[in-house]
Amino acid sequence: MSTPRLEVGQKAPSFTLPDADGTPTALADLLAEHGKVLVYVYPAAMTPGCTTETVDFENALGELKDAGMGVVGVSPDKPEKLARFRDKHGITFPLLSDPDKTMLTEWGAFGEKKNYGKVVMGVIRSTFVVEPDGTLSLARYNVRAKGHVAMIAKLLGVELPDPQSAEG
Repeated sequence: MSTPRLEVGQKAPSFTLPDADGTPTALADLLAEHGKVLVYVYPAAMTPGCTTETVDFENALGELKDAGMGVVGVSPDKPEKLARFRDKHGITFPLLSDPDKTMLTEWGAFGEKKNYGKVVMGVIRSTFVVEPDGTLSLARYNVRAKGHVAMIAKLLGVELPDPQSAEG
């Protein structure tokens, strides 16, 4: 039994989830504020891969905003843990909490996955772009944390500054 996946062109399932401060945050509100919204799903705050991915999104936030896109991260972590994660790493975009995994399941981002060769139930690292009309223009599952933001930016035609070419 595999987890149903969302596909490009489908309507994104709506959600309202608490942010790191416990404030309810709805997909509709994010779309109204930003136009497009990049939603990424990660397994757990404070882990090396999820920290790398989240900090990379924070570092690319200016370019993504310039491209007319907001960013939101979703994990099953409780708001208190998300607040510590946000504060420790200076994250300025919303991190949302889905501890009962309702949204994650509806979006196909929780279910069977392979972990070291074994099939387990868990969060499937995924990224979506929701257009202003609520349809998906990008749906990627089983993405890698490292290099993920650069790959997504390239797919979206967003130029990121080259970290190798920092002016000195």
